[in-house]
Amino acid sequence: MSASSAFNEEKGGSSSVGEPEYGHDPASGGIFSSDYKRHDDLKEMLDSNKDSLKLEAMKRIVAMIARGKNASDLFPAVVKNVACKNIEVKKLVYVYLVRYAEEQQDLALLSISTFQRGLKDPNQLIRASALRVLSSIRVTIIVPIMMLAIKEAASDMSPYVRKTAAHAIPKLYSLDPEQKDQLIEVIEKLLADKTTLVAGSVVMAFEEVCPERIDLIHKNYRKLCNLLIDVEEWGQVVIINMLTRYARTQFLNPNMNESLLEEGSDKTFYGSDEDEDEEKEEKEAKAEAPAARRKPYVMDPDHRLLLRNTKPLLQSRNAAVVMAVAQLYFHLAPKVEVGVIAKALVRLLRSHSEVQYVVLQNVATMSIKRRGMFEPYLKSFYIRSTDPTQIKVLKLEVLTNLANETNISTILREFQTYIKSMDKDFVAATIQAIGRCATNIGEVRDTCLNGLVQLLSNRDELVVAESVVVIKKLLQMQPEKHSDIIKHMAKLTDNIQVPMARASILWLIGEYCEHVPKIAPDVLRKMAKSFTNEEDIVKLQIINLAAKLYLTNSKQTKLLTQYVLNLAKYDQNYDIRDRARFIRQLIVPTEKSGALSKYAKKLFLALKPAPVLESPFKDRDHFQLGSLSHLLNAKAGGYQELPDWPEAAPDPSVRNVEVPEWTKCSSREKRKEKKVEKPFYSDSEGESGPTESADSESDSASGSEMGSGLGESGSGSESEGSEEGSESEEEEEEDDDKDKKKMKKELKKPVKESESEQSSEEDERKPQRKSNNQQSDSESESDEESESESSQSESDDSESEAEVKKKKKKAAESKPAARPVKKESKKDPKEMSLLDLDDFEPAASPQVTPVSSFLSNSLVTDLEGLSLSDAVLSPANISPCSALKSYELLHRIRGEGLSVEYCFSRQPFSPDGNMVAVQMQFTNNAASEAKSLHMEDVKLQSGMRVKEFPEIELLPAGETATSVMGIDFCDSTQAANFQLCTHTRKFFVSIQPPVGELMRPVFLTENEFKKEQGQLMGMNEITEKLTLDPKCRNEHTIVQRVTAAANLSRVPCGSDKECRFAGRTVTSGSLVLATVATKEGGAAQLTVNCEKMVIGTMLVKDVLLALTQ
Repeated sequence: MSASSAFNEEKGGSSSVGEPEYGHDPASGGIFSSDYKRHDDLKEMLDSNKDSLKLEAMKRIVAMIARGKNASDLFPAVVKNVACKNIEVKKLVYVYLVRYAEEQQDLALLSISTFQRGLKDPNQLIRASALRVLSSIRVTIIVPIMMLAIKEAASDMSPYVRKTAAHAIPKLYSLDPEQKDQLIEVIEKLLADKTTLVAGSVVMAFEEVCPERIDLIHKNYRKLCNLLIDVEEWGQVVIINMLTRYARTQFLNPNMNESLLEEGSDKTFYGSDEDEDEEKEEKEAKAEAPAARRKPYVMDPDHRLLLRNTKPLLQSRNAAVVMAVAQLYFHLAPKVEVGVIAKALVRLLRSHSEVQYVVLQNVATMSIKRRGMFEPYLKSFYIRSTDPTQIKVLKLEVLTNLANETNISTILREFQTYIKSMDKDFVAATIQAIGRCATNIGEVRDTCLNGLVQLLSNRDELVVAESVVVIKKLLQMQPEKHSDIIKHMAKLTDNIQVPMARASILWLIGEYCEHVPKIAPDVLRKMAKSFTNEEDIVKLQIINLAAKLYLTNSKQTKLLTQYVLNLAKYDQNYDIRDRARFIRQLIVPTEKSGALSKYAKKLFLALKPAPVLESPFKDRDHFQLGSLSHLLNAKAGGYQELPDWPEAAPDPSVRNVEVPEWTKCSSREKRKEKKVEKPFYSDSEGESGPTESADSESDSASGSEMGSGLGESGSGSESEGSEEGSESEEEEEEDDDKDKKKMKKELKKPVKESESEQSSEEDERKPQRKSNNQQSDSESESDEESESESSQSESDDSESEAEVKKKKKKAAESKPAARPVKKESKKDPKEMSLLDLDDFEPAASPQVTPVSSFLSNSLVTDLEGLSLSDAVLSPANISPCSALKSYELLHRIRGEGLSVEYCFSRQPFSPDGNMVAVQMQFTNNAASEAKSLHMEDVKLQSGMRVKEFPEIELLPAGETATSVMGIDFCDSTQAANFQLCTHTRKFFVSIQPPVGELMRPVFLTENEFKKEQGQLMGMNEITEKLTLDPKCRNEHTIVQRVTAAANLSRVPCGSDKECRFAGRTVTSGSLVLATVATKEGGAAQLTVNCEKMVIGTMLVKDVLLALTQ
């Protein structure tokens, strides 16, 4: 059954769905009667053992959610299936949980261990979904678990999971703001991510958590600019808005001395050099001119990089991206370049009305300051009859802003058409627009006024009323010229009923009563009659008119004024009562009246300035364009203020990315010649261009997927090692004995003859490759310069086994060998391997020592770039078997003369790499021979496997035989039980491994160790304090004892007080990291980081025992 059939069933009224059908009569009670059986069939399907039924149920549930139906009562049934093995079911369960985890927190908490397991799932979608659900549970008690999960996900191999980690950061921050410092560390790590999928999300997290930490952006600024074109659209919007604020703090204003430049350019073109000198002297003499303005402005290359890389996004199909780039150009670009955004914004006016509304709001603001930008597109702002009212009003606003002497006639013709519209609000806005045009452009003031007066005879009262209000404002500019218009408006008091219009007429007559001395008293008489029926705004203007006429024409209006004041004295509105009392005391002098009554005329008849008709968008540009705050013209929550331009340019070097050490090698010039010849972006990036291209090349060459930091260190390690290697050799030449000096000289002779310009280590390596790989042509003279990292690593790989064998041979010779070692044929000095013979320190005791304890730091860095397999580095290959601890399997008394001992050889078991090699030694102490030694009846715990040792057909009396078997202990210390059989007897025996033998050494650099350790924090980290055994106070003994207790390899460390070890479990390959940090007085701290907590706990006990006894 498909999801669509589920839709059809529910819509068609199928009773099996268990929820009310669309056709039910609500009054029938059917809705309520079926409540107790709701979704029963879905619950049964979710409880079934068949994945197909579960999948169908989940599809139907997700479909219900998509249609807005409540499915929260299914939470217990759904959450049980979070551990389902079917990947499709699991995905849909997580979709459901993300929706309802916040509502059903208690039930979600019960499954938290399952979500944690989901974080380790091989499928990236499951890992991401698990993190999404975990971050949706809004309970403070799980904040540490969420933090740990976010840190792990931030280092995940999958960019999708890292993106989800970035999304989870703001959720955790809103739940517990005290986690800010730790979250900033994660943000800093994710900002260094080179993946476009992550960039937008991490910048969003940055904006939510720590927008003030502008220092985190410095090193990533150029990378973000270059990645911008490839980031998803909503990520582009967030990054552009953030970079706008960043640029306002880091670069100078490109328009700060534009006018000075224009003046200077004209004079220098026509004037002579002498004139220029005179001008300079004059300028210097003026103290007012700041030094910064005298200098010609030079744009910062990083500022130009941002403008250049955002410009192509003006062609984006997403309106938000275009709007973001437009605001960036408006706030950051020089005036001459801002014009490019006009065409893109006009294109957006063909979009939906919602998009038009936002774009026009921003265009209205821009057109006040940059009018010329939109003038060529004037007709695009003409109003269509189909436009909604709010769009019409905004277009009117833009047209009014664009009006000037040249296009005003065209615009006024348009306005005349708009006045005939049926949309009254739009007509009112048009009349106001005409008034603004008349105010701004003096030449058309009379024309506009005459047109508005004609509108006074319009049949529509609203049109007339709005015209009166606008005329009133225009008449204030030149009242003496327009007494006729005032008389005409006085006659309208009988007809106009709109309160605002009546109030405007009364104010005009009162203000300019000298121009209409005969009409004014008559208007007051009419108004006094209807005073009690008027609106409050009109009553107030009647009182004002009465006061003004009393002061200018008291003979005719004294009684009328007293009558109006008496009516107002008993009005219901206290404002009107207060005004009446105030005016009576002011204009009618009595004995009690104060000194103010003398100045009544000055107070009432003072000249009032003409109102300035301004755009409501005039001061909106202090908000960042495109923001919600700009749209609302009020500061919205979470709004970040746009910073002011700095007066002096901050240090641009903070954006320089540190050049990795490998670029400092002897062939750096040749690398640069190739890479700088044709950079991907232009030279304005400065140093970052070649560096980044080199980084990306090295990433692909080394095949590393571990993120930006590892990519650089891994790929650059070969040349880095060569440099360090040559330095360490010089130091050793001073300290080592004469024999080593002689040996070195012999080895270096042919190298010096071959080439003189290259460093000594590189010279040693290249002749080797020629002798080892004679068939390949890649080592030709021209290729030595341009040889890729990948080909080097391949050739090194092929050599690595031979090199390590030579190492083993030397190591074995330096020890008291327990048994003879086969000699290898001597090689030509030219074949000297990368592992220089002088670079190892022979171990003093035959104890088990991992490979890295033989290697100096320079050798470790040399090895960093090589992909040596763990098997080759196994310490068991280096140390003789007798040095390993032996365990008794069968005592000679119990075995009737046959004794068997076994040891864990620590060598890779060739038939199966996931098995531990167990070396068995059979000794026949009996007088008679033993025959047919073999295994039977193997009893193992689930998951364990055994590879039996080959049958020993005959073991004569007094003889010893050795054989090897393999056991897959499945990363547990459970015993493998079996019967050891001879031709006559059977003996029950068992082999139980110490936890230290369940792992194999793995080689890590110091940086890799720190990175991996950072990912295994929290529950995966166990720390114990201890006091070291008096015999175990030096580094050498600590290394011996730790590597004897566990099959780990030494990790190079810059500190003398720390010993680090690394390995992986044999079966699952889980990482095991151990650190012993020594302190004064024999105190120490042991830290074990392991993905498997049980193994970590057991290993801590074993290592503690080894170090304290």
